[in-house]
Amino acid sequence: MKISIITVVWNNLATIGDAIDSVLSQTHDDIEYIVIDGGSTDGTIEKVLSYGKKIDKFVSEEDDGLYYAMNKGIGLATGDIIGFLHSDDIFADTEVLSTIATEFNNNLELDACYGDIIYSSRFNTSNIMRYWKSDTFEPGSFSKGWSPPHLAFFVKLKIYKKYGGFDTKYEISSDIDLMMRFLEIHRINSEYFPQTFIKMRNGGTSTLLKNKVKQNKEVLAALESHNLPNNIITFFSYKFISRLKQFIQRPKN
Repeated sequence: MKISIITVVWNNLATIGDAIDSVLSQTHDDIEYIVIDGGSTDGTIEKVLSYGKKIDKFVSEEDDGLYYAMNKGIGLATGDIIGFLHSDDIFADTEVLSTIATEFNNNLELDACYGDIIYSSRFNTSNIMRYWKSDTFEPGSFSKGWSPPHLAFFVKLKIYKKYGGFDTKYEISSDIDLMMRFLEIHRINSEYFPQTFIKMRNGGTSTLLKNKVKQNKEVLAALESHNLPNNIITFFSYKFISRLKQFIQRPKN
């Protein structure tokens, strides 16, 4: 089963090599690796090109932001399954994609599989700052501020083709809107796998405090647009508790 991994990058020479090495070190033997660059000027392009044919598809051109680039990557993908690894992040271990492929092979009706992620120190990925432990999807969860971690969310390409990609009207929460559509609206067949898939360096766009208010506004707007319950008190009460747990819990694996 072919897995397409898409990395979107713009001016991130410091860590793009770690992300690429993480993909190339995966033991799964059928990976299509796609890198979408937004027209970097800091040496990122040269770094990506240094990997030669190890990267299957590389596009470098100016675009209108993260989700435009992610949609571009989906458009180029030919794998059975699509996953994303941002340029700041790495897989938790070399077996992640083999584990995911096995889950899909064991259940041919499965549309999506997701796991957990670790937020690490930006300069030391062994230093755990926050652990996002997900759970099995239940209808109504998104109205309670829940969502799987998007980077640990792997979906069949046919689902993107059927239900569409990222809605670019949401600047920093289109990933949550996408999972909301797939899980809450279309009720695709999903499975939670209790394993850490991704180590994510702290400090990305959605983790910056100044963007939290905007992100929550966008999620509430998405709930409303999909005619889902969007009670502010319920949303923030459940979300506060879930986020608090992320700073207390620690992964077992």
